[in-house]
Amino acid sequence: MMAVTSACKDSSKMGVDNGKYVRYTPEQVEALERLYHECPKPSSLRRQQLIRECPILSNIEPKQIKVWFQNRRCREKQRKEASRLQAVNRKLTAMNKLLMEENDRLQKQVSQLVYENSYFRQQTQNTTLATTDNSCESVVTSGQHHLTPQHPPRDASPAGLLSIAEETLTEFLSKATGTAVEWVQMPGMKPGPDSIGIIAISHGCTGVASRACGLVGLEPTRVAEILKDRPSWYRDCRAVDVLNVLSTGNGGTVELLYMQLYAPTTLAPARDFWLLRYTSVMEDGSLVVCERSLNNTQNGPSMPPVQHFVRAEMLPSGYLIRPCEGGGSIIHIVDHMDLEPWSVPEVLRPLYESSTLLAQRTTLAALRQLRQISQEVSQPNVTGWGRRPAALRALSQRLSKGFNEAVNGFTDEGWSMIESDGIDDVTVHVNSSPGKLMGTILTYANGFPSMSNAVLCAKASMLLQNVPPAILLRFLREHRSEWADSGIDAYSAAAVKAGPCSLPVSRVGCFGGQFMEVIRLENMAQYRDDMIMPSDIFLLQVCNGVDENAVGTCAELIFAPIDASFSDDAPLLPSGFRIIPLDSKTETDRLDHSRNAGTAKSVMTIAFQFAFEIHLQESVTAMARQYVRSIISSVQRVALALSPSRLGPNASLRPPPGTPEAQTLARWICQSYRFFLGVELLKPATEGSDSVLKTLWHHSDAVMCCSLKALPVFTFANQAGLDMLETTLVALQDITLEKIFNDNGKKTLFAELPQIMQQGFACLQGGICLSSMGRPISYERGRVEGVE
Repeated sequence: MMAVTSACKDSSKMGVDNGKYVRYTPEQVEALERLYHECPKPSSLRRQQLIRECPILSNIEPKQIKVWFQNRRCREKQRKEASRLQAVNRKLTAMNKLLMEENDRLQKQVSQLVYENSYFRQQTQNTTLATTDNSCESVVTSGQHHLTPQHPPRDASPAGLLSIAEETLTEFLSKATGTAVEWVQMPGMKPGPDSIGIIAISHGCTGVASRACGLVGLEPTRVAEILKDRPSWYRDCRAVDVLNVLSTGNGGTVELLYMQLYAPTTLAPARDFWLLRYTSVMEDGSLVVCERSLNNTQNGPSMPPVQHFVRAEMLPSGYLIRPCEGGGSIIHIVDHMDLEPWSVPEVLRPLYESSTLLAQRTTLAALRQLRQISQEVSQPNVTGWGRRPAALRALSQRLSKGFNEAVNGFTDEGWSMIESDGIDDVTVHVNSSPGKLMGTILTYANGFPSMSNAVLCAKASMLLQNVPPAILLRFLREHRSEWADSGIDAYSAAAVKAGPCSLPVSRVGCFGGQFMEVIRLENMAQYRDDMIMPSDIFLLQVCNGVDENAVGTCAELIFAPIDASFSDDAPLLPSGFRIIPLDSKTETDRLDHSRNAGTAKSVMTIAFQFAFEIHLQESVTAMARQYVRSIISSVQRVALALSPSRLGPNASLRPPPGTPEAQTLARWICQSYRFFLGVELLKPATEGSDSVLKTLWHHSDAVMCCSLKALPVFTFANQAGLDMLETTLVALQDITLEKIFNDNGKKTLFAELPQIMQQGFACLQGGICLSSMGRPISYERGRVEGVE
């Protein structure tokens, strides 16, 4: 072992033969290196062939060649490991620096709070002693003026804009690294080497605000370039128009921007911003990009209101980007907005008053985009779908943008509303503008057929009570048959299907909290309106927010039918679901998860798009309305079944049902197990029906019950059983016993049925069963019992 280790250290010069070192000439080393890059691990025959093909190696024995390649691979492995450890060390060093700075900022904040507490306590005492003395009032007013200074008058001249920009820079830095805002750690986000960063939300400030600090493996200029291109990573951003650019004397730029944000639901109007953006380089080499809204208080340039948009305000926000030793950047992000919650119904105002939601949809989105691009740069690869990650990200962005366009239905994009049928639960918009379909056909031969010259969107929003968005969305994704109509799926797919599709059906990309996949819907062959429907339907689908532990996460399931020759610029008609949590509690209350258990509200937005011939508008409209109403009914039924009031207080995906029938069944299972096998299934200390059910539910072994009918159907399973079957209590009743066994498993089970009927139980040897998703699952052994 010691000899091999020594050879690894200098394998370019030495080999080993019976414990003796052999020195190679530079020419031989060069030849071996060249061969190593062609084939790092040659076989015995290949090594002999190398000696014959390279005369310079003719005096070296094959065993020596073998040892040289072994040592060369060892050295390569050591080099990679050393490089990895160096990268980890650099990351830990930078993270340590970041945490030390954060600690300093928190200490300053504590000192300031202690000082203010002492100051106001003294003022309160003075007021008590001399209530007629107005000096206290003047002092307090002065202090408030210092905390929130009034902006001096400005104008639209370059000097005036630069003055506003410098003021914006100062206020932004006081939030990013100072104590201008009281920051508290966002629930569920713990800092550490493997975390995305240090995430905080505001407490007690005007509007909503969030802050993030993190490390990214990109240079500061590249980071600034990515973040300034907001539509490329901020999915709620419809457009950013740069209306004017001014250069400053210090090498920076001042830009005037107009930005539009999509409305997340059909129940609220969209937002827009009139902004000043200032980019500059600080004395320490840090790059700063800061922004703020321009309004009447600064007397700067103005932007008239835009129809269908509510003008929101961005308070000083931005990005502080500092170069990191060894490469990469340390970045501070601050997002601070006043989203004008007065303009929406009261039940929706938490959407515009939640700093947590701002952090999830904006601040974290920026960090995730930077980390994703950094990973792609350091590890360039092509996915199993034949596309690079950047191309998949672009497709994901197109799906989100298309869904947002459908939800908002802006008139400047060609959408017009169809008159209601008397029930206002579903809104229908039609878009027959050439840019929506015809322009796409000209550039994409296999796009929408010429017969489809319009697009219809049926959409609705609904309030949900006591069902976590992640749980409901996961159910909708995994159990499409519970809500989808196969005939309408086929109708939608016929608009883009040009021929047989050979795309792989699998997850094809994962981008910071969301993933993209291609799914196939089978057995759809039928005729409809004299047009044959495809036998297989393929959907490109994006899903995010399925992590039920994330606080305030928006959950989305967006999909679109694709055809055989699908390309990056293929036309897409996205449809899907968006569920956003609503919480009227304060941000401080949100830190206590127990106070929110079982009281969560959320708003779900549903939008489905259909390509159609314009002369069929009336019939397609009626079909779309009825389809969305049926989906609403299905979602309400599923949400009721998944609500914590039915499933338990912890709002988890598979809590034990607390009905008397379930408690009785749990007792029967334990009694049957004891009677037939002579041992206890649960610990004897367990007492009470509730305790029995709870213990059985959390038992490490999978326990499942099915009705012994002509076609046995599952009626109960504990958490381990549901995990094994990859299903939920709601969908369990749709799974038959024969579906989870392959042919051999079925034969074994049916052969044991007589024994089960005679003696009440039977033991099954280990084997393979199938989950509800069709994935094989191995089990060591099984016991089948009859429950009296």
